[in-house]
This record gives sequence, structure tokens and C-alpha cells, in this order.
Amino acid sequence: MKLRELSGVALASCDAGGRISYDPSVVPLADAGIVREALGDELIPAPQSVLEMLLPGRRPLTTIGPISRRNALAVALPAGYTRLLVPAYATQRNAPALPLFGYTFACAMDDRLHVAAMKTDESDDWKPRRFKKGELERLIDGRLSKEPRNGVLEQVALCSRQYGCFTAQNVFLERGEAALPVSPKCNARCIGCISEQEAETGVSSPQTRIAEEVAAEELAAVAIHHLERVEDGIVSFGQGCEGEPLLRSIAIARAIERIRERSENGTINLNSNGSQPASLARCIDAGLQAVRISLNSFRPNVYAAYYRPQGYGLDDVFDSIRLAVERGLAVSLNLLTHPGVTDDEEEVAAADAFLRATRVAMVQTRTLNIDPALYFETVGRPRAPLGMRRAIEAIRAVTRVGNFTHTH
Repeated sequence: MKLRELSGVALASCDAGGRISYDPSVVPLADAGIVREALGDELIPAPQSVLEMLLPGRRPLTTIGPISRRNALAVALPAGYTRLLVPAYATQRNAPALPLFGYTFACAMDDRLHVAAMKTDESDDWKPRRFKKGELERLIDGRLSKEPRNGVLEQVALCSRQYGCFTAQNVFLERGEAALPVSPKCNARCIGCISEQEAETGVSSPQTRIAEEVAAEELAAVAIHHLERVEDGIVSFGQGCEGEPLLRSIAIARAIERIRERSENGTINLNSNGSQPASLARCIDAGLQAVRISLNSFRPNVYAAYYRPQGYGLDDVFDSIRLAVERGLAVSLNLLTHPGVTDDEEEVAAADAFLRATRVAMVQTRTLNIDPALYFETVGRPRAPLGMRRAIEAIRAVTRVGNFTHTH
């Protein structure tokens, strides 16, 4: 059933001041790799905590063409939802670059905002947090006063305060999965890197990357503190505020050994691009128990266009995944999803072939934060987009699909 057949459909757009209004006389278009109307089963009422975003210099596309004097509207979804469509818009000359957010198509139905998304997971640990005034600051200051020279704590304190990072905050809240940033360097130059953007992109990095190579002792101290206090706790090397942790596999292996000398509790995890199988093996030998490997595609050309890898390729990533599965780790894939790419017929076939041959425990869908127009320019538009819901169901037929790591 097409969108125009649904009652109460309206274009949702913004004026120059960011004020949102609905126009029921106009049918909005979405971008699914091809510009088209949204389908009824692609739309849900906007969940709580969506973030509405004005797209400056971009006119919303509709069935009657671009709408002048209006700005396209998008939303950023809360954790636990997967995007199905991106907004369709006409970019004006001299439009500013879009910051690194996950732009999701939005419209109105029956005078209520709707979004193109599906719910794919649930976790209390990732619901919006509200602290009493000064509560988080007191926890951070108290912990820092006890370990004033720990570079890991300094970084996660910054991420807790400025970026609201849940895994950073968990270090001080003593709950769930705790961050262990370790590497200031990377061997990829991702177009949508959130911690290091090249000046010519015109896009600011939304996070500050850790600047120093923290010592194994500092990493172990934070991890031991967390695992001794949190039942079923997780500590994770590899965060959004750093480069590639496998470039520091020696320090990580030493830290893991020190952790396990003190505590057998919880899970030690690594978030990685999987670029160096030998370095991953070193960490596994030291006691690594789980790994999440990120990729945007199971096709080498699409992978390389986005990641711009330095000295490795997608085959190395695949080797790391196979190694971790063979060694008995809990293996998840962080799949950076984007409508029109993830659901391209060729991509769905490539994903199915790999996942059937290499049985990972879970695929965690992640909305790729990037200007949709830039991403399509980088990796190309699809030949035959099947729809994101169909792509996700194809993955679900092989393995578990979600958005969070679950200990049970």
C-alpha cells in the first residue's frame, strides 16, 4: 500500500527558523536508493526521544516537485530502532555540509509525526538517562580524585560530560558495558569517522579522539574496578572516541592478562574494524572473550569506498571474523546500515553468503551517520534495492539481529 493511499498523510518540513509544520495537501517523497513514496509498512509513529533536524539548503521533494521556501526535515532515531528510508531533497547551491547524524525520513499522518523505521531491539541500559543536578559530575569527580593520573578515566570523563556516551558514563555509574578507549591512531580513513574528519570535508568531528597511548596498567585498573563491582559486566576496548584498537594489540593483551590475574568476572570485549587477524589472535590468546567487528558492506568495492583502508582489505576483515568464530568468541558484527546500500540485491546476496558460511552470534544494525547524498556519491546508488525490512529479515533468517550486546 503506497503512502498516498493512507489517510492523513502530510509533508513534514521546517521553515528557516526550524519550526516544523505539516502540509496535508502534499505527498512527500523518500529516498530508498531510488526516490519514491514511502510504503505503509515502512512508517511508524515517531518514538519518544527522536531528534528532529532541519536540513539547511535542502528543499523537500514531493510528488509535485521541490517545495520552495521550506527546508527538508529528518529525524535521528533513538537506540533500538533501525532506519528504513532517508529523506529525499533537492540540494541548493552553497548548501552547508551536513553534520554526521543518522538522517531518517519523517512525515506526518493524522497530525502526528511518523518515521521510516522498525524496532529491532530493547535494552534498559540504552534508554535516555536523566540525572539529578550534579549527580554525574559528583561520580566523575570522586573517581578522578582517586585515580588522578589515569588517562583512560580522563578520556571517558570527557565523553561522559560532553557527548553523553553511555559506555563512558557506565564507568562511573558502575553498570553495564564500560568503555576502555586505547588507540589514538587508525588504519582506515572512514568518510563518516566521528573522531577525525579531514579539514576539506567542511564537517566537524562530533567527538574528540583520545590523544595519548594509555598504558596497559591504566586500562587494567579501570576494567578491574568495573568487573569487580558489576555482575555480568562488560569492558570494551575500541570506542567512538578512538582509532583502531588492534594497532595497540600488545597493550591490550597485557591489560587483559592483568585483568584476569585479578578477576574472572564479566566479559572482556573488543570493538574493531577487524583489519589485523594476527593482532586479534594475540588478544584472543591473552583471554579476549567477545568481539564486535564493524563493516558497512559485504562487497569489497563498497567497503573500500567508505572505509578507505590503509594496508588491509575486506578479506582481512573476513579472516578476523572467521578466526574469532573458530576460537569460540562471542562474535557480533556492527553493520553500518544505509537504505539503498544495505538492501541492494547484490548486497543482500553477499551478506547471506558470508553469514551462512560463517555463523556469527549476532548482527547489530547501526544507522550510518552521514549525509545521505555524500554516501551515495561515495559508494554508488543501487541497481535493485529490495527494501530495508526485507534485507533485515534476510539476515534474521540466518542469525540474531539487534542493536545491543546482551549478556543473556
